Amino acid sequence: MVNHAPSPSTPSSPRLVGIDWGTSNRRAYLVDAAGACLAAHADGEGMLAARPGFAASLAGLLAQMDGGTGVPVVAAGMIGSAQGWREVPYLATDVPLDALPDHLYRVDDPAAGRPVWIVPGYAQRGLEVDVMRGEETQLLGALALGRRDGWFVLPGTHSKWVRLEDGVIRRIATFMTGELFATLAAHGTLAPLMADEDAGADHEAFADGLDAARRGAPLSHALFGARARVVTGAMPAAHTRAWVSGLLIGAEFVAARAWTGDAGTLVCIGADALRGRYARAARHFGVGFDALDPDRVFCAALARFIDRIPA
Repeated sequence: MVNHAPSPSTPSSPRLVGIDWGTSNRRAYLVDAAGACLAAHADGEGMLAARPGFAASLAGLLAQMDGGTGVPVVAAGMIGSAQGWREVPYLATDVPLDALPDHLYRVDDPAAGRPVWIVPGYAQRGLEVDVMRGEETQLLGALALGRRDGWFVLPGTHSKWVRLEDGVIRRIATFMTGELFATLAAHGTLAPLMADEDAGADHEAFADGLDAARRGAPLSHALFGARARVVTGAMPAAHTRAWVSGLLIGAEFVAARAWTGDAGTLVCIGADALRGRYARAARHFGVGFDALDPDRVFCAALARFIDRIPA
């Protein structure tokens, strides 16, 4: 489904189609030079579903976006990974986010109908090796909205904690929180306990999970504690899902606080439901918290690319 929003743009105004092309899902936006969203589209044609017919999948998307044949296309995310359309080399973290538009990778495929520019990710090397693809575009959007410094968390399948200093990435730390939660809920000892949830007890059980993380037990030991609490009657089975969520998110905050100290307000870029959980965790751990809408920051980043696409 394509959602159109009113905009002051005229047909002659510079426009761009930007795609957040992840592993499982894809979101696309038609924006003008001010970053106003003229149309948006979401579907399940992520990297895995579109492979290997990326060009045909893109052509179908563009036909629905109605952006015009001359509108350039920029794609970010796992589409630029080794399993994606083209593997785009990572940038070093000393390359400022503002320079991202100068490092786009051009893909020419006749089936797509036009060139596609892929945004590179970033790689942190040294003692703590880490990588990201897709989050760098959201961080560029945060810069465009005036957020150049501080700690950012981008929750999801792989939750990213990123430290920015004047628009330069100084640290990346990834937690497999979403993936681990989904795996535990689908397979293994805890899966039957996580199948049902008492929504009315979510806040209490989530907070108990946060407290369990704060106590600092090794994560695998703490996770077994969920089963032990249920079989001994210390916790209803219907609380397990929220408790495990609190434990895993709490583990992020315990680790991150060792790095952040009193680093001011944590800025979260994520979907509503996840933003709510991270906000509750931040309050629980006494961390200042602010939030940015992921669609807004992505569109703000796309505006930075419009006049930088090579002819």
